[in-house]
Amino acid sequence: MDVYLARHGQTEWNVQGRGQGQLDSPLTPLGVAQALSHARTLAGVPFTRAYCSPLGRARRSAELILRGRDVPLIPLEDLREVDHGALAGLLPHERQARYPELAEARRQDKFGTVMPGGESYETASPRAARVAALLWDQPGPVLVVSHEMIGRLLRLHLLGLTPQEALRTGQPQDTLYRVTASGGQVSLQVSGVGQPFTALVP
Repeated sequence: MDVYLARHGQTEWNVQGRGQGQLDSPLTPLGVAQALSHARTLAGVPFTRAYCSPLGRARRSAELILRGRDVPLIPLEDLREVDHGALAGLLPHERQARYPELAEARRQDKFGTVMPGGESYETASPRAARVAALLWDQPGPVLVVSHEMIGRLLRLHLLGLTPQEALRTGQPQDTLYRVTASGGQVSLQVSGVGQPFTALVP
C-alpha cells in the first residue's frame, strides 16, 4: 500500500500570516504552481482514488494535481484542518494581543492545548485516526490532500509515531510524503519540487 500525502498550495492568508484553520482563502499563483508541480511528480502513479479536505484550498489543489485524470476525488470531513476557533483569520500580533497566555501554554503542551473555541491536536486526533484506518483498507496507491496540522496527525497514525515525533515533522507546500506498507513494515519517503522520493526518518 502506498499513500501519498500532499498539503494544499500556498494561499493568500498564508502570505499574510493569518491562521486559516477551518476558514479558507484562495490559492495564490505560487500555490497553483505548487499543485501543478505535484501533478508532474505524481504523473506516473496509478491512483485508484483520492481523498481531500472539503475546504476550498485543499479541494482546488487536489483537482489541479489530478487534472486530466479519471481518478475519483472524495472529500472527507475528517480531513478538515484542526479548528483554530477564535484564532482563525487573525494575524500573529492579533493572536498575541488577544490571547497572550496561549503561546506559553502551547510551549508547555503543544499537543494538548485547545485553541479558544476550537480544537487541539489531541482532540482532532480521532479524526485523523479514522482516515488512517480507511486508508489501510484501500487497494492500490491513494492520494490524500489536506493541511499541515491534520497532516501531522495522519503521519502520527499511519506511521505509529508519538505525538512529539509527529509535531517535529512539518510539510512545506512544495513537499510530498509517501507512506509505504510492505511486509509488515511501514516506511516514509519525501519528495521536493522535481525530486525523486527518498527515505526519511521522522
